[in-house]
Amino acid sequence: MAALSPGATAPDFALTTVDGQHFTLQEALAHGPVVLAFFKISCPTCQYAFPFLERIFKMHGGKAHSGKSVTIIGVSQNDKRDTAAFLKEYGISFPVLLDDTHSYPVSNAYGLTHVPTIFWIEPGGEIEVSSVGWVRQDFDDISRRVAETGGQGVIPVFRPGEQVVDFRAG
Repeated sequence: MAALSPGATAPDFALTTVDGQHFTLQEALAHGPVVLAFFKISCPTCQYAFPFLERIFKMHGGKAHSGKSVTIIGVSQNDKRDTAAFLKEYGISFPVLLDDTHSYPVSNAYGLTHVPTIFWIEPGGEIEVSSVGWVRQDFDDISRRVAETGGQGVIPVFRPGEQVVDFRAG
């Protein structure tokens, strides 16, 4: 089964963050769109992609300014200790959830076959972006969507002169 496609309804779920906070997709969607980013710490493409996702998070302060906010949240397929080490090593400050490392119920519900897999989920639960691996254009699209949701101007994710590949398989 491939990752859920745009137009599909995102399965609701409840998980715990690395720091022990309770999270449900339904509660987050009540505040605005959700960027849901699945990863495994040993994945080189995840290691490449997540600092750019962090850049999007920081550029927009993790919040929008028009009453709506975009929640950017990671979903780790590793245990708490290893995930915490990854977050520290790659400077990730947005919240990260822990999928059960034995059965991966949320990863399976979303049809993951590769990581990273990133979804943009609208408040009604519809998936609008489903991105597998590293796709530079998808990161541009997500950054634009975060800015538009917050009523902000679009800030380029990639810096002038920065060498960024267009695609890397997950």
